[in-house]
Amino acid sequence: MIIYNVTINVDDDVHLNWLEWMQKEHIPEMLSTGLFTGYRMCRLLDVIDEGTTYSVQYSCKNLQDYTMYKEEYAPKMQGEGLKRFGEKFTAFRTLMEVVE
Repeated sequence: MIIYNVTINVDDDVHLNWLEWMQKEHIPEMLSTGLFTGYRMCRLLDVIDEGTTYSVQYSCKNLQDYTMYKEEYAPKMQGEGLKRFGEKFTAFRTLMEVVE
């Protein structure tokens, strides 16, 4: 299994709007691609940075599904966040493989 992890730090002044957008629009849209089998959203607790930090982990069956997402959907999906919230958040992405 592949985990596509997005860690996001959001400014406090847009935090609640961003969280609502993630839960009601962005995450459902990610899942509607059919390339992810599920997700987990966590708020980081012991963070020194200002704002609020989250980790959103999307599960994929395989690397091919992730690659398809990255090539066909990622620019649009990431662009929507930038269009809506501009420089009010920062994000970095990591790709992990579950080892069992």
